Amino acid sequence: MRDEDFTVAIIGRPNVGKSTLFNRLVGKRLALVDDQPGVTRDRRVGTGRISDLVFTVMDTAGLEDATDDSLEARMRRQTEIAIDDADLALLLIDARAGVTPLDSHFAQLLRKGATRIALVANKCEGRAGAPGLGEAYGLGMGDPIPISAEHGEGLTDLYDVISEAMADCGVGPVFKADPREQDIATSTDLEAVDGVEGADAEQEKVQIGEEGRPLQLAIVGRPNVGKSTLINRYLGEDRLLTGPEAGITRDSIALDWSWEGKSIRLVDTAGLRRKARVEKKVERLSAMDTKRAIDFAHVVVLLLDARDMLEKQDLTIARQTIEEGRALIVAANKWDLVEDRAAALQKLKDRLQTSLPQVRGVPVITLSALEGRNLDRLLKATFEIFDVWNRRISTARLNEWLHDKLETHPPPMVSGRRVKLRYMTQAGARPPTFAIFSSRAADALPEAYVRYLANGLRDDFGLEGVPLRLNIRQGKNPYAPKK
Repeated sequence: MRDEDFTVAIIGRPNVGKSTLFNRLVGKRLALVDDQPGVTRDRRVGTGRISDLVFTVMDTAGLEDATDDSLEARMRRQTEIAIDDADLALLLIDARAGVTPLDSHFAQLLRKGATRIALVANKCEGRAGAPGLGEAYGLGMGDPIPISAEHGEGLTDLYDVISEAMADCGVGPVFKADPREQDIATSTDLEAVDGVEGADAEQEKVQIGEEGRPLQLAIVGRPNVGKSTLINRYLGEDRLLTGPEAGITRDSIALDWSWEGKSIRLVDTAGLRRKARVEKKVERLSAMDTKRAIDFAHVVVLLLDARDMLEKQDLTIARQTIEEGRALIVAANKWDLVEDRAAALQKLKDRLQTSLPQVRGVPVITLSALEGRNLDRLLKATFEIFDVWNRRISTARLNEWLHDKLETHPPPMVSGRRVKLRYMTQAGARPPTFAIFSSRAADALPEAYVRYLANGLRDDFGLEGVPLRLNIRQGKNPYAPKK
């Protein structure tokens, strides 16, 4: 059982180990970690645990001494919001680097606020952090808590501080965390249950998007197409950093939300550039994080810039989504800036039909995230394509359909022998997966005939716009000697 009434924010200057501590508390490698300062930019929220304490924990961007309209200043404002929302703020310093002027500056500012502050000295493993730990007393914020976020040392002392703060806030009693608990409400957990078949799939279909698991909706695309702006518009607040700079978002941020009573987990992702242009390690880590978001999503929205639609990189992202078996929606953002809209829309649909024939009929939505146009249309299309992605067809209907197809267009002869297709069933959903049992091996049936069957399935059972897998299997010969 969890108590989410208590929130802990991890704050500090860049590169003191905030994301490392966040990952340690949530028990997963959710936040990107690198030696380069300033990797974290957006607030990330998760469920933290220390022994029997369970609380909400926020990772924040490094505090910068900037108050203008620069990216650093916008990051600082996001961190200030996190501090205001927190019941306890952990001011993290690097004990090996000692107390810096920036640490002292922010300690003075934090003391003036209403949020309870605890001073935490990170990187205290070994003797190298001892001098910095001694300097931390000079900040006048009480006894510093020595920890090593990377090695998990000092969590007992951190437990005492958080437990005391929770008691002072009237949060409790503290419940024992169940290690078997599946935390499906945490905004940073991107995992989804896939490969469910039969009645279990039907049950999962009912639960997702309603009172059970939220529908995982990942927003992907090239840098600076408006992914964070779109999610901010849905949430009704500036929850994610936005701006004219390309590549502001670095790691995938998942946020729980609801639309018309349906639970949705919106996942903002880093912009994906061509591999040849990716040079920095952080960008490679961001690309891997985005790929993971696609892998665990139910529906993926490929967001395009309407002024420069469906470039080679857009098609690469779309093919990755299809190969993973996710439901895909193509959304053209900044539609208000397009002059000849009819021509642009027709060009986009023609390009999709030519370049992505494997998902014929993929939904195309035009919108403006900045002005809030057609945002409900996108969500309506999301749940419609999700239902298609989950669709199951009875074996009786499939075999009746297969019989009609074979009579209309029988399989061609291969090496002078007719290929017999005997039986068909749906092996799974998400995406729809079918198995046809044949008298010959799968490679004996021409690819063109397999496409004929796949297109027939799409047309006759309303499976357009989603990946479809059709497997030809060779049935066992009952007269063959057993091995």
